[in-house]
Parts: sequence; structure tokens; C-alpha cells
Amino acid sequence: MRLHVIRHTQPLIPAGLCYGQADVAVSDAACIALANQLATQLPAGLPVFSSPLQRCASLAKLLHATPRFHPGLMEINFGNWEMQAWEHIPRNEIDAWAAAPATYRPGGIESAVDVAQRVILWLTELRQLDLPEAIVVTHAGVMRTLSAWQDGMNAQEVAQVVCAQNLSFAFGAYKEILVFHP
Repeated sequence: MRLHVIRHTQPLIPAGLCYGQADVAVSDAACIALANQLATQLPAGLPVFSSPLQRCASLAKLLHATPRFHPGLMEINFGNWEMQAWEHIPRNEIDAWAAAPATYRPGGIESAVDVAQRVILWLTELRQLDLPEAIVVTHAGVMRTLSAWQDGMNAQEVAQVVCAQNLSFAFGAYKEILVFHP
């Protein structure tokens, strides 16, 4: 199965804020421009799966009349770090995260392993649909997880690869990922 994975456009928040599952808005004009650009790149008629957060949902609704929203496609939940300036998050907490990036729960809620578990659950559900291709509108963390995942890997293994690779995806990034081989 081939996934056409797209990161949402830039949120309408000040630079330097930590946000994961905070439901922040994006510019309608930026979503429309990205949807128009993608229309020339994406195969027509594919199902669209999306994070339910509005920064993804806005684009997903432009790409398909009835996108399917799934909480497994949401970004990491940064808990009490959400919407705080990175510079105001205690240095010892940032250091603890850096020391154990796969298992530490920044903000006290989720780790990279937890995100990988959610994504693997979604992939398991997706596999049952037996689709040849789909479009996915999501977040950078989920894109990194999908890029790292290989069939048979457990969440710990995926999180370790994600944290070792240090991949970066710009706002509006598009990447094709082959997740299930025939």
C-alpha cells in the first residue's frame, strides 16, 4: 500500500511555542493553496485519512468530501508543555527528554513509543481495508513514525528509529511511503 502523506500548513501561533495536540488554527488561504498544488501531484479519487485536529482537518476537507478522521494520526500530546514557550520549559525536563527521547513523556502524557503504538494501531486498521493507496494528512511526528515503520516492528523499535533518524518535515511537506508490500 502506498501512502501519500502530507503535513499540515503552518499554524497561526507565535513562533517558539510548544504545541502537539493543542488544536491550533491554520490559514484558510494556505490550505487552499496547498490543496491546489497537491491536486496536480496526487492521484484522483483516493480516500483521505486525517488527524482530527483542525490544522489537518482543514486541508483534508479540501482534498476529499468525506475524509476519515482518526485519533491515531494526531501529534504527540505534550501535556503541560502545550502552548508554552520552549524557553519557559524547565531545562532539566528538556535534558531528561534528550537523555531518553523514545521513552520520556515530555509534558507528562505521551512518549515517542506511545505515538508509535497509536500509529501502528491505525496501520493495523488500515491494512484490513485492503486499499492500494490512500492520502494521509497529519503531523511531523506521525510522518517521522510512518517513515520509520516497517512491517513487524513493535512500538519500541519504531520509536528508537524515529529518535535516531531525526527527520524533519516542513509545513505542507508531501512524501510517498510504501507501508505494506504486496
